[in-house]
Amino acid sequence: MNPVIAELLELLQLETLERNLFRGQSRNIVGKNVFGGQVLGQALMAAGRTVDGRLAHSLHAYFLRAGDTTAPIIYEVDRVRDGKSFVNRQVTAIQHGEPIFVASASFAHHEEGLDHQSAMPDVEGPEGLLSEHELRQKICGLLPEKIRSSFSRERPIEIRPINPQNPFAPTPQEALRHHWMRAQDKLPDDPLLHQCALAFASDFALMGTAMLPHAVTFMQSNLQAASLDHAIWFHRPFRMDEWLLYEMTGPNANDGRGMNFGRIYSREGVLVASTAQEGLMRLREVPEKY
Repeated sequence: MNPVIAELLELLQLETLERNLFRGQSRNIVGKNVFGGQVLGQALMAAGRTVDGRLAHSLHAYFLRAGDTTAPIIYEVDRVRDGKSFVNRQVTAIQHGEPIFVASASFAHHEEGLDHQSAMPDVEGPEGLLSEHELRQKICGLLPEKIRSSFSRERPIEIRPINPQNPFAPTPQEALRHHWMRAQDKLPDDPLLHQCALAFASDFALMGTAMLPHAVTFMQSNLQAASLDHAIWFHRPFRMDEWLLYEMTGPNANDGRGMNFGRIYSREGVLVASTAQEGLMRLREVPEKY
């Protein structure tokens, strides 16, 4: 198994401490703070471990504090309601005695009913596109040495952007982007695990979409950026180890925040999930020193 996938599975395999209480480990995935997708995936796993086999249909989360990559995270699950149609859970992630994240998750059985979806955008397939990892390797030498290793590290989710932007030479463009994504190796046949892996992957690139019209990127030292909230709706079955297309739009930016929406399609054009996220996009007067 690919080592980065083994690491992802280890991250999502929480330790049970007590009924409704779980512990997850942390990793330096994107920088000095815990990656939001890690907490999303672990929180959904914690909630799912308290449910009777139903799968999540939605997750709504708020990021309260930056997470510490050197310390484990405790997940406390509140069994809010067990109904015939829906099961609801509240999850609080705790580090160093303080909540860093809260989420509500809802679970339900599949049922037949009215069915329609938006059409998948007509974009080129993943074949022949450079992966995000390959693109990062091309510009890695331009980064300060202290952040170069985390920037160039291979990630468990392979991402192949369509029309990628050079983060060191951005130009204003429409707040719209697409990338293909899939796990770097085959995952176990556990639908909840695939949902958690998608939650993990859904945080990559989404927040930066609303920055595109302003030619702002995460490489700017005067940018203060952080995920504020994140929502996922799971619509139809999928596998995270098969190609999925992530369409992202950023229709609004104001008051130091940017709003982003996402739609995730299977290779066959099936809409499998939708996302929404507001992120902090604050330009400092004095650049931060690396």
